[in-house]
Amino acid sequence: MKVMLRIIVVFILFLSLSSCQNDNEKVVVKDVGNSWKKNDSKSLDFDIKDSQGPKNLVFVIRNNNDYPYSNLRLIAKIEEGKKIISTDTLNYVLAKPNGEWIGTGFGDTKENLFQYKLNYKFPQNGNYSVKVVQAMRRNVLPGIEDIGIKIQNSKP
Repeated sequence: MKVMLRIIVVFILFLSLSSCQNDNEKVVVKDVGNSWKKNDSKSLDFDIKDSQGPKNLVFVIRNNNDYPYSNLRLIAKIEEGKKIISTDTLNYVLAKPNGEWIGTGFGDTKENLFQYKLNYKFPQNGNYSVKVVQAMRRNVLPGIEDIGIKIQNSKP
């Protein structure tokens, strides 16, 4: 029953994200499955057709009550083919000091949007990946359901 409910929630979230997209933004989301291994790199692949226009890159993170921390540390790499363009160590806050989750959503799952790069210019048109690994102290990190990236055209 719990698995079926999870599939329905992910499907509804996917439909809501895909229905809200327009030509000015793309969203790529990967299911983490509530159990993210330390060496399990999530590859968020996308195509850039207008490298001249600056882009905002925003992480989409969905967590639930199984998540044991108030923050999430990530190592993110932007790659073009096999070439690494950028590597960043990131720390995002998921809960208030009193333990209440921040973000939006109903039930146990909360969704947060975190700025990654603002006004970022890709070197050229082509296929890119943002590869993300969790950098927390646990070898298996519970409570993260999905991770994604939103690529938006930056407004002048």
